[in-house]
Amino acid sequence: MSQAQSLYERMANTSLVLRIIIGIALGAGLAVISPDTAIAISFLGSLFVGALKAVAPILVFVLVAASIANQKQGQHTNMRPIVFLYILGTLAASFVAVSMSFLFPVTLTLVTNSGGALPPEGIMEVLHTLLFQIVQNPVEALLTGNFIGILAWAIGLGLALRHGSESTRTMVHDFSMAVSFIVRFVIQLAPIGIFGLVANTIAQTGFSVLLGYSKLLVVLISSMLIIGFIVNPVIVYFKIRQNPFPLVLRCIRESGVTAFFTRSSAANIPVNMQLCKSLDLHEDTYSVSIPLGATINMAGAAITITVMTLAAVHTLGISVDLPTALILSVVAAVSACGASGVAGGSLLLIPLACSLFGISNDIAMQVVAVGFIIGVIQDSLETALNSSTDVVFTAAACIAAERKERGLAEEPSVSV
Repeated sequence: MSQAQSLYERMANTSLVLRIIIGIALGAGLAVISPDTAIAISFLGSLFVGALKAVAPILVFVLVAASIANQKQGQHTNMRPIVFLYILGTLAASFVAVSMSFLFPVTLTLVTNSGGALPPEGIMEVLHTLLFQIVQNPVEALLTGNFIGILAWAIGLGLALRHGSESTRTMVHDFSMAVSFIVRFVIQLAPIGIFGLVANTIAQTGFSVLLGYSKLLVVLISSMLIIGFIVNPVIVYFKIRQNPFPLVLRCIRESGVTAFFTRSSAANIPVNMQLCKSLDLHEDTYSVSIPLGATINMAGAAITITVMTLAAVHTLGISVDLPTALILSVVAAVSACGASGVAGGSLLLIPLACSLFGISNDIAMQVVAVGFIIGVIQDSLETALNSSTDVVFTAAACIAAERKERGLAEEPSVSV
């Protein structure tokens, strides 16, 4: 018994990232050696993603309500600069995607199976949907994972509880700690879950299906790498005035890797919460900014919408001038905020952007189908960029605020 307990303690004390890397390697190896077995154990990945999705809504609701209810008078949450960074990052991603699409134009061999999905008919429908998500029944919002609605109700409840008794606020805080404990347990299961996800993905799809769309993938991946490793660090540098790469690389390693395989910003919220805690950020800030970022901080989605739309434009031989391209960037950024926090959520917004160029819905849906074909790579990288950037910008805003409060010339560096 003591030996088994000692083994468990050694595993628990081992770096989570190292255990995830081992899980990736074992999953890939199993898929190559025995594809049937790899598919059979895919339930491990489904269980892990399901557990994350199950705990994320209640975690967000409880943490936000508890943070606001117990917030001290005059305490700042730094939300304004974080939201500004979210918007700036998403717009920058659109501009980069437009530039890459013009420098390396891509044409598609369009497919005919659109999968019967229903895209939004216009930008007003996207805004209409977001507005009504705010006033959705709180129970239904929790059941469906509507984080906009969850945030709205949590903020309202938290503000109301600020006028409650001290014992009530303490109870809410204790409840949030209990939910956080469950989340930490779920996150410890990440290596097993990712082992199942990797094994199933490689066994079922491999990478042969991606060869026909290699140029499109190169443009998408390059745009996302430029944002993740060049644009985001530049934005963070101007915010905190110190080397941004320790922070950026740690967020990619500890948040991006998990998000890559879960392919869901919503499912990765507990992971980001834990990372923010380990970075010693203000809980009052990240308990709101992280779930908000999973909804509106969508640089990867903006890249996908822009690149896929301009690929359709180039395929059809439609000429695009600079003002139209800039309008597309803004529309893609706004539309990306309406992308759902689940796998493939950005693809159904492609027809909205295509409508700017008079492209019919039938053709646009063929482009969506292409997106689903390459989704094994595109959506994984998109989610990794989106989710890791949530923590990057939250941490940057907190570090800048701490520097301003302390009046120091240098900031405490973020350990890697």
